[in-house]
Amino acid sequence: MRAKSVTEQARRAQIVAAAIATIAELDYAETSFKAIAARAGLSSTGLISYHFRNKQELVDVVFADVLERFQEFVRARMGQAGAREELRAFLVANIAFLREHRADMVAFLRIRANAAVTDGGIADSDRAGLADLLRQGQQAGEFRAFDPDVMAVFVLAMRNGVVLRSGSLDLDVCERELVAAVDLMTRS
Repeated sequence: MRAKSVTEQARRAQIVAAAIATIAELDYAETSFKAIAARAGLSSTGLISYHFRNKQELVDVVFADVLERFQEFVRARMGQAGAREELRAFLVANIAFLREHRADMVAFLRIRANAAVTDGGIADSDRAGLADLLRQGQQAGEFRAFDPDVMAVFVLAMRNGVVLRSGSLDLDVCERELVAAVDLMTRS
């Protein structure tokens, strides 16, 4: 397999960016090569087909791209002393990424809900990682007694709800209220 030229890499990136914006605006089901080509300013859907065999391949690339950037962004803000501070850092980082990359997150969640993407078990991994953090907080006496697996589901559901409804919401208020709600839910 030959290496892609700089021009080909740029065109692929342009198509991925247009796919993200299109999925975020139109929803997954309405997203087509035609709609993506129009958003990207391409003269033909053939330019997309040259780089991606079909919608599923493009969606897989979009999903992986957003996931990688999101994980790097959140990881860079983690590493706090104590489970309570780490949980707060996680929530704030999630909202910060959303603030800077709303369309990416909306597209990501819509793809995850509607497409046959291979997410490598990321949903289970996220829930398990958060549940482990909650267990650590319980063991350290920072959090009250609750089922960490169930609480992780609740916290992630609230985060995902903010992502999907964020267009009309003040994200500063969302961040403050999400952190406060999770603090109240977990406080000893």
